[in-house]
Amino acid sequence: MTTPSRSARPAVLAQNQYGKAENRVVRITRDGATHHIKDLNVSVALSGDMEEVHYSGSNANVLPTDTTKNTVYAFAKEYGIESAEQFGIHLARHFVTSQEPIRTARIRIEEYSWERIGAPEADPSSAGAQEGGHSFARKGQETRVTQITYDGSSWEVVSGLKDLVVLNSTNSEFWGYVKDKYTTLKEAYDRILATEVSGRWRFNWTDDEQPMPDWEESYAQVRGHMLQAFAQTYSLSLQQTLYQMGARIIENRDEIDEVRFSLPNKHHFLVDLEPFGLKNDNEVYFAADRPYGLIEATILRDGCEALIPVDLSNL
Repeated sequence: MTTPSRSARPAVLAQNQYGKAENRVVRITRDGATHHIKDLNVSVALSGDMEEVHYSGSNANVLPTDTTKNTVYAFAKEYGIESAEQFGIHLARHFVTSQEPIRTARIRIEEYSWERIGAPEADPSSAGAQEGGHSFARKGQETRVTQITYDGSSWEVVSGLKDLVVLNSTNSEFWGYVKDKYTTLKEAYDRILATEVSGRWRFNWTDDEQPMPDWEESYAQVRGHMLQAFAQTYSLSLQQTLYQMGARIIENRDEIDEVRFSLPNKHHFLVDLEPFGLKNDNEVYFAADRPYGLIEATILRDGCEALIPVDLSNL
């Protein structure tokens, strides 16, 4: 059977990529009796000269996805995991520079945090009590994320976090909004403000000639500024709080040009206790999980272009 020429096909191949998704790798670094843990979920996507594998089934330019998986584990041993960003950079550079058909590598990483369990002070002689050097408990807060994209000449690094639940029990109001015949919400002059933060920030480090940011320090500082802004903003709307969170990052972290947040409003409604002869003085609330308001926005450094996708679920 003769394969029709590409020009004769009514359908042509557009954007495509392939790779191995969700490679779970745990790296233990042993520093004497004290151990350090990095727990990552790494997804690799490669694109380039891949037309023939789609058109004719030829695998001549295809690096097996099993090989990309093996590379993740080998690099965890060879390079260690200094940070999610640095590990992703090692992988992206390797795939683009070692495989001629591959022109772009995109590495997505989720990092799961662990905290050290201290040794029992009452029994320092107990087995394994050496300052709790090798015992950890999985943190139940946010998941750290990063996406590294490399095309052989320039880098794009977008990092962030998700699933971080925060709450202010006061210093939040909501009033003066538009009202029509369907409006039933009462104005609030003292309310709970709570959200589950999903945020991404884009670094302005784009090529190897620039000094590379300190990825671990940057994450810690960005997270700190974001939380400080949430806690310190007297909020008249979740939109106002979102802007202050992003602006605080832009103003204090020179390595970042763009921040995007997706903040669901985790509503807390005062329970009506009057039927029981009780006054509810902003003390008892019903926490509703749905439906919820969803507030999303991008904050940019002045003069910069927005490059983070609007839909964070695809990042």
